[in-house]
Amino acid sequence: MTTFKTLLLAAAVLAPAAIVAPAQAQVSGIAVADPQGAIAGSKAWTTARGQIETTYKAQLDQAETRRQAIARELQPLVTAFQTAQRAPTPNAASLQSQAQAIQARETAANQELARLTQPAQRAQQYVIEQIQAKLGDAVSNAVRAKNVTLLLRPDAALFAQPAADITASITAELDRLVPTVGITPPAGWQPNQQGGAAAPAAAAPARATPARTTPQGR
Repeated sequence: MTTFKTLLLAAAVLAPAAIVAPAQAQVSGIAVADPQGAIAGSKAWTTARGQIETTYKAQLDQAETRRQAIARELQPLVTAFQTAQRAPTPNAASLQSQAQAIQARETAANQELARLTQPAQRAQQYVIEQIQAKLGDAVSNAVRAKNVTLLLRPDAALFAQPAADITASITAELDRLVPTVGITPPAGWQPNQQGGAAAPAAAAPARATPARTTPQGR
């Protein structure tokens, strides 16, 4: 099972190496860029991420404690299921019943952890939406500065030289356009009001989800 704070916060700062690399040579023509990686590498996101972890530390610690307790609770059930599954003549009906019980407990656990982390999730979504609102301008500025005529996502290119990656330039533009953001949504704010706020590519959803160790029943 993955550590909760790693899921919510630490993984969010993992970005392609190009984000922290020095500015690349002048690009002309076709380039690639990772928009979510550019957000993940921005100073606004990095600062806000630390603020969220500090502000919601009590809730995050509580969620992590509960995640560990749930993992301990589930492990004997999973072990019993796996033992029964390896029996010479496994009982299919019993296996199905065990699997359903474990899956139901996992679902309830995920719902509980989601409730505990909801304030931090909401703050994270608000932060990302603020930065994302300037992403289009940042991309346009970087494209003009690098004389790019066609910009692709990295996964859309079969091959690209490192110098063709302008993600770092987009991040630099984000740092200029939106140096800081708030982490407290205003009253009545709801996510996705301005076209949606996707989490940075390397960030898992802000939720502590027990790893699925449940084998499928026969």
